[in-house]
Amino acid sequence: MIYRFRVILDNDTEDDVFRDLEIRETDTMEDLHNIITQSFGFDGMEMASFYISDDEWNQGEEIAMFDMSETGNEVKMMSTTIIKDIVHEASPKLIYVYDFLNMWTFYVELGEIVEETQGTDYPNLMFVHGQIPDEAPEKIFESEDDDDDYNEFEDEIDVDDYSDLDFDENWN
Repeated sequence: MIYRFRVILDNDTEDDVFRDLEIRETDTMEDLHNIITQSFGFDGMEMASFYISDDEWNQGEEIAMFDMSETGNEVKMMSTTIIKDIVHEASPKLIYVYDFLNMWTFYVELGEIVEETQGTDYPNLMFVHGQIPDEAPEKIFESEDDDDDYNEFEDEIDVDDYSDLDFDENWN
């Protein structure tokens, strides 16, 4: 079967930038990474990861390009993870981050699953819309809490009075 994906650049402009891709369900996540980078004009030499996402695009489990984890922390690798084992009708969304210094971020969504067409080479770039900007859109990282009055240093402890600092209670 062939998976059709829409890959949308996460940007704050009015211009939509996306690519529609086709790829075999038995290809790896690394194959998907390669067609995404090529379709957007990247050289593919920067670090990248996919993240399984829910319906609200919340970032979940990572599928990494390289294993950078510490011993004992198993991370799924793009080169050994088959697309159909991650993406299916019940879980059709991924977040793709390319180049962790610039944080190019894309929403990857399974559009449909179709039969393979004879004479078509896969993966296949079906449709291109919009031009990728020269620089990655700026990311603003904010907490969802709107408690602006919070001050982490307001803990009622006088740091100049050492008798109040009991080591057993406040050791960190």
